Amino acid sequence: MPWFIRKIVVILFVYLFSHSFCYADIVLPTPQTKDGVSLFESLKKRSSTPGGGFPTGKISDDELSTVLWAASGLNRGKTGWTVPMVKGKPPYVRIYVASEKGTFLYEWEGHYLKEVNNKDIRADIGLQSFTKRAAYSLIFVSDASALTDINPEQIANFSYTAVGAMSQNAYLVASALKLSARYIHSIKAEAISQELQLPEGSKPLGMLLIGK
Repeated sequence: MPWFIRKIVVILFVYLFSHSFCYADIVLPTPQTKDGVSLFESLKKRSSTPGGGFPTGKISDDELSTVLWAASGLNRGKTGWTVPMVKGKPPYVRIYVASEKGTFLYEWEGHYLKEVNNKDIRADIGLQSFTKRAAYSLIFVSDASALTDINPEQIANFSYTAVGAMSQNAYLVASALKLSARYIHSIKAEAISQELQLPEGSKPLGMLLIGK
């Protein structure tokens, strides 16, 4: 084999090999949308798991998929979400998922996890030490660039309102699936912004721990 062909083969191999590890996106299973306990039963059992005793068990991909879908997934057509958004906009609060496998961005369009990095940042993003115990930390991040037509003084209100709806949906699904959940507002915003390489205008607002 001529030397230049060998060189091309090597370059292609390195390119494909490196990219296979740089982009480890995860396709999520179809979320559960029927059966299970009733809404009223979920409301009755909804609670925040104590931090000190937060469980360290694993969560299945099916369970994670359903929690994320409930938090901000599509539930009707291409522009209908499980949570209310001002002016019917696409979700302007994004969910980042921190786990032992790395950190990902939940893409509601396509229902998959887009890899941000392969680092386990769970112990570095909360002010409480027990945040590292959760199987997954769902980090709510506002995207001010998606609200350019909104009065700047109202952006924070709309963003936190969205977080409230998203986290409550996740709480109810966690209750239905017999998972542990706890919303955390005391977060290390600067550390999160650095680890996630957030663009200007994006702000971490809080996070929800999910465990089992």
